[in-house]
Amino acid sequence: MNEATDTTRDFIVRTMNADEVDLAIEWAAREGWNPGLYDAHCFRAADPDGFFIGELRGEPVGCISAVAYGGQFGFIGLYIVRPEFRGKGLGLRIWQHGIAYLGKRNIGLDGVVAQQPNYRKSGFQLAHRNIRFQGIAEAGITASALTDVRQLPFDKLALYDGRFFPAPREAFLRAWIDQPETVALANVVDEQIRGYAVLRRCREGRKIGPLFADDARTAEALFTALAGRCAGEAVALDVPELNTAAIALAERHGMASVFETARMYTRHAPDIPLARLYGVTSFELG
Repeated sequence: MNEATDTTRDFIVRTMNADEVDLAIEWAAREGWNPGLYDAHCFRAADPDGFFIGELRGEPVGCISAVAYGGQFGFIGLYIVRPEFRGKGLGLRIWQHGIAYLGKRNIGLDGVVAQQPNYRKSGFQLAHRNIRFQGIAEAGITASALTDVRQLPFDKLALYDGRFFPAPREAFLRAWIDQPETVALANVVDEQIRGYAVLRRCREGRKIGPLFADDARTAEALFTALAGRCAGEAVALDVPELNTAAIALAERHGMASVFETARMYTRHAPDIPLARLYGVTSFELG
């Protein structure tokens, strides 16, 4: 029996358990993606059934997340095959399983730019690039006008968040703002949220995401307050290329472009106000 036939027969793709989501995050760290320390718990909260692992003769060799946000939208991430098992067609089997799980939903992903031709074969079309900016956080002035988001009515926060994401994601949002070693601040004017942002600890340094704001001044205040909480550490911000004010914000604070992704969708780019989206929540979950 040749190797191709053998691997086809002995390879399965199944839903992960909670511990295996931790394994996927560890693989992501080995790929240099610098995940958050508590990402596994937050990601699984979004859709416990949307994480899949590929096993060859009982050994985990690859994974994918295919998170369903309701019945209309899904997001692909954590698409990884261990290096020693690449080139055997196993990644394609895992990919097909994740896509099948999401069915007819509009599906998004943040993929490596060089892989765009392969994603197009699966029906994805480029919407825009996202650029990761990174630098050393500077000490900032704490803005007294900002509010800890945990002090806000959650439904009000979820409503504001929903302006910037294609589908409701309350379970994920609760876990995201409540994770340990996290600072989450909002700008509230006349009892209305004008912006909010989250700073979380990662394997190396911190990441700010999301950073949503009604205007550049609010985005600046949120960014400065969060960066000031981790002065001297590496901090990253993932910015839609189409938001020139967000790029200017990053560059103004001494951050440099270190990585980029292609944000792609299978049906259409959702109607999201990118001019007010200063920081993407996560390349893995959208």
